[in-house]
Amino acid sequence: MIALVTGAGQGIGRAVALAFAAQGVPVAAADRDPKGVEHHPGITAHVVDVADARQVDALVDEVERTGPIGVLVNVAGVLRTGAVVDYADDDWAATFAVNATGVFHASRAVARRMVPRRSGVIVTVSSNAAGVPRAGMAAYAASKAAATHFTKSLGLELARYNIRCNVVAPGSTDTPMQRALWTDAGPAAVIAGDPAAFRAGIPLGRIAEPEDIADAVLFLASDRARHITMHDLYVDGGATLRA
Repeated sequence: MIALVTGAGQGIGRAVALAFAAQGVPVAAADRDPKGVEHHPGITAHVVDVADARQVDALVDEVERTGPIGVLVNVAGVLRTGAVVDYADDDWAATFAVNATGVFHASRAVARRMVPRRSGVIVTVSSNAAGVPRAGMAAYAASKAAATHFTKSLGLELARYNIRCNVVAPGSTDTPMQRALWTDAGPAAVIAGDPAAFRAGIPLGRIAEPEDIADAVLFLASDRARHITMHDLYVDGGATLRA
């Protein structure tokens, strides 16, 4: 059984790939720039753009020649912030191309292989922004909401084939994407929250590490979660107050 992880070059995707490899699971790590996992034992790096369906289909064909994909983890994502009234068409399209359409491309390609085998797990790493409005992040939040609901709907279609589909929704996590948003106050401002932006802080008082999210993914991919499907697991330190 092989675990295919998209967006595996850095951040949460890299942590997920390393966690599977640490458990002895062969990993196909896909990213536009997979250097962060190249040459790591148990991990095979693949250059792919999930926004391109042909690239994704070719990747799945290549991986399946070495063994069946038992787990797909959709992590690839982009964040382009900005107020809606000033937001560019290209930024909107690029955000959805990766965050939503990329999840569709990868999930469809892998599900076509899983259905005849009547087994498999798909986990989509979304965001708590999918369930709570965020100022300046409308495209990101909307794309993640689309990916979340797509994954749940896919889970309903595939349940009859013993294929489980779940979502992990991280909050603020110490990744390059998150650090690009920090002001001079660093993570302290994120933990404290921003009333002017109608954003609560983090009740647990810490920024998540990528490994925190990887642990949740591994649980949902494991037999310990064999009776869990179409679930949306928030891993955000209570930041959304589970609204």
